[in-house]
Amino acid sequence: MNGMKYSASTWIVLFFLLGMALTFNAGCQFDKVDITGDPTDTTGTGPNDTIVQSDCDPNTVYFEKDVFPIIASSCAKSGCHDAASHQDGVILDSYENIMNTADIRPGNPGGSDLYEHITEDDKDKRMPPPPNDPLTQEQITLIRKWIQTGAQNLTCNEGNTCDDSNVTYSQTVAPVLQKNCAGCHNPNFTSGNVILSTYSGVSAVAKSGLLYGVISHTPGFKPMPQSGNKLSDCNIKLIKKWVDNGASNN
Repeated sequence: MNGMKYSASTWIVLFFLLGMALTFNAGCQFDKVDITGDPTDTTGTGPNDTIVQSDCDPNTVYFEKDVFPIIASSCAKSGCHDAASHQDGVILDSYENIMNTADIRPGNPGGSDLYEHITEDDKDKRMPPPPNDPLTQEQITLIRKWIQTGAQNLTCNEGNTCDDSNVTYSQTVAPVLQKNCAGCHNPNFTSGNVILSTYSGVSAVAKSGLLYGVISHTPGFKPMPQSGNKLSDCNIKLIKKWVDNGASNN
């Protein structure tokens, strides 16, 4: 630099300071993200890492909140793709198993086996297979967006965004049960003789105390969803409020 010469000790100090600056800048990049997963992977980019964002972004598709409940309810059940059945070697009961066995190609929904099967026109090839209902267009769109944006194991904190000011069956309770439970509890697949795809079915178990008991994992009740994660604290709170208010068809 302009003919200046530095001693060996000076170069050592300069390299040390440069390294400290790079380390500081890198550390600031994840100030709002908590990464958990493979304990041997400290990069935060491993295939099984969970990336936890502090607040939920309505424009982001989260695996744990949006995608996994659909797959767990409609696909990872007995006789299909749970750990015990795993037809064709495909196990859909966790992020790791989905990524390892369902041929998910991040950024390429059309080239991913999972997406191809849930959008198949041929009923003999479509998943979930008849007599199960196909996934709704909204559910298919969520899964497509999840794959298109990288198929990451994203989750978020719903606690700060839980609005219980206007809880209704049609806008609050039914969507939660449709995503998390209806795949196993519908007229074509009445697990436990419980139907959660219609108001009459939901109302019966809500007024008996069964619905809140199973989703809150109250001792003495069988924890539900059976194949998926426990509902978020927010969703449990909303359903309880609806039940406490009379479980109306509103």
